[in-house]
Amino acid sequence: MATNRKSKKKPLWTRDFAVTSLSNLLLFFSFQLLIPTIPLYAAGIGGGQTQIGLAMGTFTVASLLTRPFAGKALDTIGRRHVLSAGLALCGLAVLGYSAAAVVAMLLALRFIHGIGWGISTTSLGTVISDIVPSERRGEGMGIYGLSNTMAMALAPLTGLWIAAEYGFHPLFIFSTVLAFSALLLSLFIRSERKKPPASSGPFSWRGFRKGLIEPGALLPSLLLFCTAVCYGGIVTFLTLFGKEASIGNVGWFFVCNAVMLLITRPLTGLVYDRKGPAWVLFPGAFFTGAGLWLLSYAHSASSLAAAAAVFGAGFGSVQPALLAWTIDRTAPSRRGAANSTFYSANDLGIGTGSMLLGAFASLVGSYGAAYRWSVLLIVLLIVIYSVYLLLTRRKSTQLKAA
Repeated sequence: MATNRKSKKKPLWTRDFAVTSLSNLLLFFSFQLLIPTIPLYAAGIGGGQTQIGLAMGTFTVASLLTRPFAGKALDTIGRRHVLSAGLALCGLAVLGYSAAAVVAMLLALRFIHGIGWGISTTSLGTVISDIVPSERRGEGMGIYGLSNTMAMALAPLTGLWIAAEYGFHPLFIFSTVLAFSALLLSLFIRSERKKPPASSGPFSWRGFRKGLIEPGALLPSLLLFCTAVCYGGIVTFLTLFGKEASIGNVGWFFVCNAVMLLITRPLTGLVYDRKGPAWVLFPGAFFTGAGLWLLSYAHSASSLAAAAAVFGAGFGSVQPALLAWTIDRTAPSRRGAANSTFYSANDLGIGTGSMLLGAFASLVGSYGAAYRWSVLLIVLLIVIYSVYLLLTRRKSTQLKAA
């Protein structure tokens, strides 16, 4: 009887899991409302192309710079206070957008928002890592990621509709309400609070600096970087690719991609828990690469939708599997640093794809050709992971022989 109790799976859908996932959904919805609308608002208050680019880039830079310190704080100060501070910064920054009458003020608020975003998303990822049972980590991370997917699918169109029908100020108020609702919900999370580790000596800058990055997260983060560069190139230049390929409505790509993410993430999470990361990463990488290849040859809305479905099946499998694998490779006391390392790689990859793919498209002659060449990044992912498995297997064989 005791054996049956031990072998029984721990529940996944606890109150903390639901509250954390809902808080994440509200935060991402608040953020995604602004993705297509902030450039329009910046243009409306006198911003040129350079200033609009800075408004988007400043946010990413602030987030990227903040994440390592947020991870360190999560592992030393504790989860709740860091999460609350990040969510409060997000809400206050978005509230301030309504008062931004000049581009300089908007840029300052974007920087503050980026800091809050880096803290909040790293904190929520760490909290959910504490909550999900280890034997259901793949499934849990996949389902948790659906909150991001739902926001990506619905919020941009909602933001554009609110801005067109009611104006930017009601849009910012709505986004602010969502951010503060996420903060309010987070106060009801009762996950285990991690106590700061006892100090082993006087402060050392070198020790602090080393603690910002989690070594166990570096390999999954490198693999994530490969996929994030591809995704950054897609989201930034898909509209221009649509014009190049004479495809009228590229919005279908994001809809079909989101639908496939909703389908694949829970299923591949179960496969991860039962079979391990290799059974998800290899097929996921194949579908991601195939989706990029199909996208590069898309010439109609239907072929674009097909490419989106294939890409979504792969991308929706790889990302949560890599996050679950990151947590599996990390001690509980270092999950904050691990999540910051992981999400920093995602930010850096998307930013790199956004900056480089346009220049590369000019070099190779078209966005379609650039998407085809980006398949090599997925090939690189497969090669790196294969080498890792080979070296791990060889090391295990040598240990057994000894």
